[in-house]
Amino acid sequence: MLKKIITIEGMHCSHCASTVERVIGEIEGVTGAKVNLDKKTCTAKISHEIDDSIFVEAVKNSGFEVVSIQTKKSLF
Repeated sequence: MLKKIITIEGMHCSHCASTVERVIGEIEGVTGAKVNLDKKTCTAKISHEIDDSIFVEAVKNSGFEVVSIQTKKSLF
């Protein structure tokens, strides 16, 4: 399993978090998305490699800004 850890500027409340989780979750290949408001991140579980530009565009279109994206392999 792969994970993308996306650092996002502009999220301030649970509504912001819900919006980001929804738009990230709608990307084909994403099997789950969870925002951590304190860390300003969204962790997306993905079934296959997805180009970072797709995440950047989805987040931008929802009114937020991607600062960085890390891809990590996970055993679980």
